[in-house]
Amino acid sequence: MSFDEKSPAGFALAKVEDFVGWAHSASLWPVTMGLACCAIEMMAFGTPRFDGSRFGMEVFRASPRQADLMIVSGRVSHKMAPVVRTVYDQMADPKWVISMGVCASSGGMFNNYAIVQGVDHVLPVDIYLPGCPPRPEMLIHAILELQKHVIKGQAFGPHRKEIARKAEEAALNATPTHEMKGLLA
Repeated sequence: MSFDEKSPAGFALAKVEDFVGWAHSASLWPVTMGLACCAIEMMAFGTPRFDGSRFGMEVFRASPRQADLMIVSGRVSHKMAPVVRTVYDQMADPKWVISMGVCASSGGMFNNYAIVQGVDHVLPVDIYLPGCPPRPEMLIHAILELQKHVIKGQAFGPHRKEIARKAEEAALNATPTHEMKGLLA
């Protein structure tokens, strides 16, 4: 009689991938990437009222090498886009991105030459969070959705690199600035 037959159903038996997904979802460490007014709501997420520490996000990291989640909050200018991309590239793998606010997701009301019309032109986005500005409760919901995807293994793995590569190609083709072409090449 093997161990499987002696133990109750589901007791101490799980795939390693399930455990790794759970561990990743319980310890997402965000990097500081507040670019505009949405950053105030993102900062409120870390206050005692909303208590981001119950999601394993004790502190927003100032170093991208210690972070695996980027919350891009606010509008991204063409001048700031290479900096955002560099910070993303320096983050630890696996890494995830939440686009917080309508300006980060689609350029918002700033439909002009200076603003990138969506951060997905610069880097791959996992969760889009609408609103102007979105409330901290909405950010909590987005983080819970991301955690569900991470637990299931949908937000990383073999498909994630392919999605990131396609997003980088789309960004290269969509962004006319020579800085971005040099950055993504």
